[in-house]
Amino acid sequence: MVQKLDYLKETPSQTAGPYVHIGLAPGAAGFEIYDKELGWDIAGPNAKGERIRVEGIVIDGIGSPIKDVLLEAWQANADGIYAHPEHPGEVEDGFRGWGRVITDFETGEWGFDTIKPGRVMGRSGKLMAPHINLWIVARGINVGLNTRIYFDDEAEANASDPVINLIEWERRRATLIAKRGESDGQVVYRFDIKLQGQDETVFFDI
Repeated sequence: MVQKLDYLKETPSQTAGPYVHIGLAPGAAGFEIYDKELGWDIAGPNAKGERIRVEGIVIDGIGSPIKDVLLEAWQANADGIYAHPEHPGEVEDGFRGWGRVITDFETGEWGFDTIKPGRVMGRSGKLMAPHINLWIVARGINVGLNTRIYFDDEAEANASDPVINLIEWERRRATLIAKRGESDGQVVYRFDIKLQGQDETVFFDI
């Protein structure tokens, strides 16, 4: 006999914490399960292109850093090719194009090393500017947030990017631009993420 379940209500949404690190980044939570945690190697040693580091913090509505955030990054290689069977072209051996990092429990800082991605053809048939896709989850966030990192030294490509141009106000567009700098001889892009309030980072509904 098949029991009808029409009377059951939708399961309420829940936040990712406090066990998100145990499940997705166990080493950070003190559980040495893997020799090397999944998602920490984005580009691999054979990837061509400019080696960069991306750093930042995630800030709440009152300006305080959030210290239990998990971020996943997804990007193309220097030729604008994703490591995915639905994208034409081959990537370098070891290039994943995907990574997972968490914020420092004390400072709230996060960062990852990778290569600067190339331009990718968008669904509209127009080239997109070099960018890295980010997915953000933390305690208090019911649904993961999606945003993008663009680069301030790609002004010409950014000006014609079909996604950035969907954003009406220039001040809002600026929340997606990482600022280039240098630290100990390494190129570092700074990208702070603000969840609420003035200059809130642009998030995409995808």
